[in-house]
Amino acid sequence: MNVESTVKERYSRGAKQREESLCCPVDYDSGLLDMLPDEIIARDYGCGDPSRYVRPGDTVLDLGSGGGKICYMAAQLTGPDGQVIGVDMNDAMLALARKHQDAMAAKLGNHRVRFLKGHIQDLALDLEALEQYLAEHPVTDQASYADLRSREHRQRREQPLIADASVDLVISNCVLNLVSDHEKQQLVQEIFRVLKPGGRIAISDIISDRPIPAMLKNDPELWSGCLSGAFQETEFLQAFAAAGFQGVTYDKWEPTPWQVIDDIVFRSVTLTAARALSDESTSTGKSLIYRGPFAAVTDDSGQQFRRGERTPVSAAQHALFTDAVYRDNFIDTVVAPSGTETTCCAGPLDELQQPRAGNARCC
Repeated sequence: MNVESTVKERYSRGAKQREESLCCPVDYDSGLLDMLPDEIIARDYGCGDPSRYVRPGDTVLDLGSGGGKICYMAAQLTGPDGQVIGVDMNDAMLALARKHQDAMAAKLGNHRVRFLKGHIQDLALDLEALEQYLAEHPVTDQASYADLRSREHRQRREQPLIADASVDLVISNCVLNLVSDHEKQQLVQEIFRVLKPGGRIAISDIISDRPIPAMLKNDPELWSGCLSGAFQETEFLQAFAAAGFQGVTYDKWEPTPWQVIDDIVFRSVTLTAARALSDESTSTGKSLIYRGPFAAVTDDSGQQFRRGERTPVSAAQHALFTDAVYRDNFIDTVVAPSGTETTCCAGPLDELQQPRAGNARCC
């Protein structure tokens, strides 16, 4: 089975006529949908809503952007100072998304959404530039093939489709499972590459509760239907942790399975994580107190946080664990230059956060 051809064919049909079998029920923000054309809403296929992780001013990259629904939702949340980039390999889907760019720009107040043709597992290669080159320099022999490969390498290096460390948030909605298994590691590494230090990911996708056998993996309908290419639930977390992401979390876990095939349970999840800041120095004067309820927890770097104890942290750890996803689990303590302690509450006040005599509190 040629995975790319199978996926292209299925989603090209889906760009022209809605395919119900490609959808999971998702409760999107209706206020964000009001601005969108009906045909984009009707021909969108997803299993979650990663747009809810967008912040004002973000540069957002949507992997497998399809008809542009999540991109146009995200653009409303970034505001005029943000931008949204959608990447897809499917010409029919790109045509649908680009068809409404000018009308959506008028509604949004500026052009802050663009759509690029590329493979999400190779975010450096500009497929439209490659196609133009091939039209002018067709491959007819070994020498012209070598020229093509040389040109690809040069383009990735000098003019990457998505530059290194250029994105605040990478999102995706039920697309990573469509990438062939032998390219999934490269896919995760590419996501890490394009993120800025401190950047985040929010990936909605289908996972399985056990490994998928070859018989199911070789079924084109199951693969293009977001099933047989799914990560196994433990493997999904481990793939991002192994690539260097921190705070890898199942932020959303759909309790009701989407499908069960041969006793394998497929469900929708949303995985969140972050790329650490570049500064790993521990001489920051900052510490965190783990609230509990466990006796201790250990982060991906091996740092242990014992319940109720002050633990010195690096700038990267401090930024990660005081972010919205994790801050309710920690008390943020900061030592002011004068030597007096300031306790900055990362969550609701409790007895641990009450200031001692002579100390300030910023809550």
